[in-house]
Amino acid sequence: MIERRTILKGAGATLTTSLFTGRVRGANDRIAVGHIGLGAMGSGNLGYALKLPDVQVAALCDVYQPTLEKAVATADKAGVRPKAVRDFRELLADKSIDAVCISTPDHWHAYMTVEACKQGKDVFVEKPASTWVEEGRKMVEAARKYNRVVQAGTMQRSGGYFKKAAEIVKSGVLGEITFCHTWQTGATPKKRWGRPADGPVPAGLDWDMWLGPAPKVPFNPNRWGVGVTTFPTFRYFWDYAGGAMTDWGVHLIDPVHQCFGEPMPTAVSAMGGKLYVDDNCETPDTMMATFHYPRFLLTYESRTANPMPMFGEGAATSIHGTEGTLVVRRGACYLIPNEKSAVAAVRYEKDQELNQMNQPHWKNFIECIRSRARPVSDIETCVRSSTACILANLSMRHKTWLDWDEQNWTVKQSHIRPFLKARYRAPWKLEV
Repeated sequence: MIERRTILKGAGATLTTSLFTGRVRGANDRIAVGHIGLGAMGSGNLGYALKLPDVQVAALCDVYQPTLEKAVATADKAGVRPKAVRDFRELLADKSIDAVCISTPDHWHAYMTVEACKQGKDVFVEKPASTWVEEGRKMVEAARKYNRVVQAGTMQRSGGYFKKAAEIVKSGVLGEITFCHTWQTGATPKKRWGRPADGPVPAGLDWDMWLGPAPKVPFNPNRWGVGVTTFPTFRYFWDYAGGAMTDWGVHLIDPVHQCFGEPMPTAVSAMGGKLYVDDNCETPDTMMATFHYPRFLLTYESRTANPMPMFGEGAATSIHGTEGTLVVRRGACYLIPNEKSAVAAVRYEKDQELNQMNQPHWKNFIECIRSRARPVSDIETCVRSSTACILANLSMRHKTWLDWDEQNWTVKQSHIRPFLKARYRAPWKLEV
C-alpha cells in the first residue's frame, strides 16, 4: 500500500480522521441545503437531495432565470418551496442554510467552496475540484481550517462495483501491479457543435456573473453551452474547464487512486490536439497521457473520432498485475486471470445494489454532516485526482515533461509554476 500524505504541511490529520465543530444536531433535525447551479449536473443533484427524508432543500440559485424556474418547479412537484435567488452570495450569507451543493461550471468550484467553508457551511462540490492546481490546495486548506465536511462529486467511490474493485486490488490477488490504463472512446461528428458567432446574451442570463473569475469575453453559444448538447459545452474551453481530461479523466483515474491509497504521480507527460473535429472549442479531441506513480505506470487515452472499445468497453479503467487484470466501469467489475494463473475469473454485473452510486453518495454526505467524519470522496481525494489531470493538460499544452513535487505541491519545472496559480478577473479573489 502506498503511503498517503496530506497535501497541507502540518495539517496533522490523515484522510480518515473525524472532524468536530462543536455544532451538535439532534438525530431528527433536517439538514438545510442550498443548491448553486441547476443545469445538467445540478438538476440531478437536486433530484437526489429531494429523495432524502433528512434533507430540506432550502434554497436554489442559478444565473439563468429559465433554469432557476425549472428547478423551482421540480421542487414544487416534490412538495418543497425553497427560496430562489440569482446571486450565490445571498445564499451563502443565509445563516439558516447548513450546506451547499455546487454544480456550477468548473471555474467556479474552488471559489464557491472556499467561500462556503468560510461561512460555516458544509459542501458537496462537483468534479473536477478545480481548474488550477493552486485552487485545489486552497480548497483543502479551507475545509480543514473551518472544519467543514466537503464531499466531491466523484460518486463512483460510493458505487458497489468500484468498492469491489478496490477490495480486489487491495487483496493482492492480482499479484505485482506495474501498469494501469484508462480510456474513453466515441464517434464525434466532424463539425460537432460548429462555429457559432458571438452574439447577444440570452434573456434571463447574467453572463458577467456566469463568467465570474474567468476572463471577460463576448457571449458565445458554445462557451455557455446550455442546450447545445446534453451536457453543456463550456467544458471544452480552457477558461472554464479542462476538456475530456478533467471531465472523463477524473472519473477514470480516481478509481486507481481509490484502489492504491490516494497516491500522486511523480511525473506526467502528455500529447494531444484537435486532430479531427472542426468547431470553435479549444480542448483536444485526441489525447494520450502517461503518469509515473511510485509503483506503476498509468496511461489515459481519449479517442473521440473512433469508437473501437477495449475489453468490450467504451470507457473504463484497467489494472494489470502478474496474476491477472481487473477492469471496472459503471455497471461492471471483472477479473481476467493471466494464462497459467491460479487466480479464478470473477465478474460482477447487472446487480442493482452494486450499480447504485449517486444516491448512496448523497446519503454518505448527509451522514458525515451529522457525524463530522470525512466523507468517502473527501475533497482532498478529488483534489489529488483532479490535479493529476490538470498536470496532464499542462504537459500537453506546454509540450514538456513535468516532475511533480508532492511535498511542496508544485512542479520542478520552474517555467511551468506560474501556470499552476489561479488567475482571477477582478474583483474576485481566492482567499482562505
